[in-house]
Amino acid sequence: MDTNTPIKFDVVKKYVEELNIPDLSNATIREIVKVVDQIEEATDDKFIRMEMGVPGLEPEKIGTEAEIEALKAGVAKNYPSIEGIPELKKETSRFIKSFMNIDVSPEGCIATTGSMQGGYASFQALSFMDKKKDTALFIDPGFPIQKQQFKVIGAKFESFDVYNYRGEKLREKLEGVLSKGNINSIIFSNPNNPSWICLNDNELQTIGELATKYDVIVVEDLAYFGMDFRKKLSIPNEPPFQPSVANYTDNWIMLISSSKVFSYAGQRMAVMVISDSLYHRSYPDLAERFGADRLGYAIVYRLLYSLSSGASHSGQYALAAMFKAASDGKFDFVEPVKEYGERAKIMKKLFTKYGFEIIYDKDLDEDLADGFYFTIAYPGMKGGELIENLLYYGISAISLKGAGSTHVDGLRACVSQIKRSQFDDLEYRLKRFAEEFK
Repeated sequence: MDTNTPIKFDVVKKYVEELNIPDLSNATIREIVKVVDQIEEATDDKFIRMEMGVPGLEPEKIGTEAEIEALKAGVAKNYPSIEGIPELKKETSRFIKSFMNIDVSPEGCIATTGSMQGGYASFQALSFMDKKKDTALFIDPGFPIQKQQFKVIGAKFESFDVYNYRGEKLREKLEGVLSKGNINSIIFSNPNNPSWICLNDNELQTIGELATKYDVIVVEDLAYFGMDFRKKLSIPNEPPFQPSVANYTDNWIMLISSSKVFSYAGQRMAVMVISDSLYHRSYPDLAERFGADRLGYAIVYRLLYSLSSGASHSGQYALAAMFKAASDGKFDFVEPVKEYGERAKIMKKLFTKYGFEIIYDKDLDEDLADGFYFTIAYPGMKGGELIENLLYYGISAISLKGAGSTHVDGLRACVSQIKRSQFDDLEYRLKRFAEEFK
């Protein structure tokens, strides 16, 4: 490689070697973040940072104003209810009815310290609710940290890349896995992190019907709620609604975060929602491990209580206010985040112009939506090699390998931290990269 790169070659080489990971496709998000932070500090050069999925827009004022008022009213002096304040539980139920057309009682709407905590608590419960079913199934690609949570718990999981099993192929694949009888849960995100594929209603129906047939619980991660920008999903009580497996089975848990769609990541505020029938369902094996047999009760009063003893008191008022404004039709919550789709459209054109390939590019026969993430590869270059080479050109991304993708040489690119003012610089760097590796 020519050492006359846009970012000082020796500096990049130094910090990559200090990371001591021979193949950077095995590096975690935070490890790539650390390396890029070190290089930026040492060189004063600004990277095109695509490695971490953090919001790049201002937080919604409806939330911040409600939280400020709650703090002024003195809520910080009191512990919040473990299951969530009444206002948030009520408005979560309304929000789900307004934008998903799903009925769920406020009781099953539970405040969590980010969706990661909601997922972690539910994964623990589902892993030990039935001794005969000791394995979870990830429909991948997926959020790598969720698998790390399973490793911390010490629970089993398996996975498959859904891109090879879209449409009617999904039923046969799921039947083959679920018929073994050892699967307790199915976990996926929609829209998907990292590929941005969106399962359609027929595919969700397949998952729901088989979840009922084999009595497994579906955990639906809706971190990017309403962000399939091909559809208008933000008009309350009018179709189209946010697609959900909850239309096709009672065996569901949803994770809904404020981080991306409301740009409210810093307060770590989310809700876990459990279907009415599942919330009260008894699992005797749960009682043996956690001292309570009913799923909802065990998750709230045994697991969440052990993890944090409640989510941010003031943050709950913020999320409740944002949910309420959306359900009242006073706040189009999707409109501000459409900016991510516009950035992705431009960035994908730049990458393909200079020889990169978009890996996950279709939802069946429909072009993939432009959104928070997209996926790239460079012909003839291994994933870890591509990550390192891009660093010399001031561009950072992470591998799809840890997300369970079969495209192990591909990378996930997040658009959220990229400003439009950086597009000219991005094109310059990609052009230099293409000249070096053509």
